[in-house]
Amino acid sequence: MKLDRGWMWCMLLLFSLALAAVAAQESQMEVDVSDVEDNMGLDEEELKVLMGEEEEEEEEEATVIDDDNFDEADGKATAKGEAGTDGNVSFQVTYKTPIPTGEVYLAETFDDGSLDRWQLSKTVKGDADDEIAKYDGKWAVEQLKENKVPGDLGLVLKSRAKHHAISAMLNKPFVFQDEPLVVQYEVNFQDGIDCGGAYIKLLSDTDDLNLEQFHDRTSYTIMFGPDKCGEDYKLHFIFQHKNPLNKDLEEKHAKRADVDLKKFYTDKKTHLYTLVLNPDNSYEMLIDQSSVSRGSLLHDVVPPVNPHKEIDDPKDSKPEDWDERAKIPDPEAVKPDDWDEEAPAKIDDPDALKPEGWLDDEPEFVPDPNAEKPEDWDEEMDGEWEAPQIPNPACETAPGCGEWKHPQINNPQYKGKWKAPLVDNLNYQGVWKPRKIDNPDYFEDLQPFRMTPFKALGLELWSMTSDIYFDNFIITSHKEVADRWASDSWGLKKLVASANEPGIFAQLTLAAEERPWLWVIYILTVGLPVGLVVLFCWPKKTEDDYVYKKVDVPRTEVEEEDEEEEEEEAAAEEESKSAVAADGAAAAEPTEETEEGEEEDNEDANAGGDNLEEDDEEEEEENGEEESKAAGEEESKAAGEEESKAPERTLEDEVEPKEGGDIVEESHKQSVRKRRVRKD
Repeated sequence: MKLDRGWMWCMLLLFSLALAAVAAQESQMEVDVSDVEDNMGLDEEELKVLMGEEEEEEEEEATVIDDDNFDEADGKATAKGEAGTDGNVSFQVTYKTPIPTGEVYLAETFDDGSLDRWQLSKTVKGDADDEIAKYDGKWAVEQLKENKVPGDLGLVLKSRAKHHAISAMLNKPFVFQDEPLVVQYEVNFQDGIDCGGAYIKLLSDTDDLNLEQFHDRTSYTIMFGPDKCGEDYKLHFIFQHKNPLNKDLEEKHAKRADVDLKKFYTDKKTHLYTLVLNPDNSYEMLIDQSSVSRGSLLHDVVPPVNPHKEIDDPKDSKPEDWDERAKIPDPEAVKPDDWDEEAPAKIDDPDALKPEGWLDDEPEFVPDPNAEKPEDWDEEMDGEWEAPQIPNPACETAPGCGEWKHPQINNPQYKGKWKAPLVDNLNYQGVWKPRKIDNPDYFEDLQPFRMTPFKALGLELWSMTSDIYFDNFIITSHKEVADRWASDSWGLKKLVASANEPGIFAQLTLAAEERPWLWVIYILTVGLPVGLVVLFCWPKKTEDDYVYKKVDVPRTEVEEEDEEEEEEEAAAEEESKSAVAADGAAAAEPTEETEEGEEEDNEDANAGGDNLEEDDEEEEEENGEEESKAAGEEESKAAGEEESKAPERTLEDEVEPKEGGDIVEESHKQSVRKRRVRKD
């Protein structure tokens, strides 16, 4: 039973490990595709178009060409709908420049390979050194470095440690009234990011807006996007709120994202950033169409839109006799007479002894005899030159050098400076606070959504990392339009990246190369289950399986025992007949054993034949009794009592007198009994 249970646990363990491995592999290969389908709500036909399948689903093949010499003409041809291939992609893809399905204020794909719509800044950054004040950072329209999609181009920041500024006008200004605002674009940190941002600014609709003079102080309505410096990973959402009393603009920062943003900056994948503002003052930020932060413009921004109705009176001051002490020293307490405030905290250990061999006359450090004064040493400027100190070589074999001092121990008599115990202050008045007065600057704006209109989109960035990729900007009032735009652009990039994703084992190997200590975890994870399987599930036989007792219950099947007994009885009868014939011829010659039998039983030596017949009858009777007893043992389960009789009969038979030819027959009967007992 123990062995069966062990094998059961072994099979369960192996089965669970196999299921875990298969599930991990399948989820790694399929999760990205399923996410795109679920998040975007694509039906079957749309997914087929996205994957480049024909209506009959005749073929799925080919790959996207990894061509570094992809020129503008090829890009334009592919943008018109021609399929391309790339050796990094394991399925056929067909890219078509996405077209907005509704009204938009801006839709930019860069697939035409030009920046005709965009204006580079020609000004300088304020409060910066002249060497870096210029916005001279380079921009280019290129493909992605990895997971390329033919014909899909994007705007790439090419310079590091430089200021970059570029902007474009909207089709028409966006006015905050009764329609939501949806802003969406893609970012890929192709080389990671050390310190820099990839946020956008929605430039306010003002009379003095000049895109050639776009700089860090240009008025903007909203700033949105990722930003990172050091280990601080942010997703900015900042809007400018106008004070209705003095018309001043003040920045309002949304609360931080609810998730860890580190992976979006380090995985070198294209991510989709979306901002949704609603007329009910609610907002939501999404990455890859998953919400990472949401809240209200009235309650979840810092500083709050509306100031406090009451403020502390700046003219109020705390009275001189105001007592804020909750506890005071007990005025009636007296220092004990035996309190010694002068006792030191540490004293010399009186039990310590100087180790033998301590070198009192040897200094702990000596000048380096091999040191030489530098040739350019100027004693007037540098002072007198002294050789550097090194440990005294004579102290290496000694327990110590120099003057020996007793080690310090805690002073048991030390109590420190005496202080009176604290008691409740009867004059305690609580913590003083200034009185409240009405806030003269108080206002209540219940519609912070109605911000300053904007009419341009700009990127004004400083980055220590180059090759930051931007693509597929869209500004609209309809979330459905932005979602469909994403499915036709970012969705395809995500599918290509998923197809090129390394398997689970490759990812584990790459992780171990970066963190070698993971090999220990892998070995334990694999070796521990294998060791447990070998320890608990490996079948082994004990010595008890080979030890049989006379009183043990028969281990073989009843039918096999009956067949063996019949064969043994038949062989015994034949041997008995041959023994009787041989003993009849030698009946006149009694053996030593028959003579002993005559003396014990007073029987005649010539009665050997009669004894043989009687013994045969007794043997048949005993065989019948033993068979009936064996059957009784199986039915009544009284195996112990019946089997115990067999040894007794064996002993009685062994002490019965033997005469003439009975010796051969008796030895045969004993061998038969021994075989039966051994078999049982």
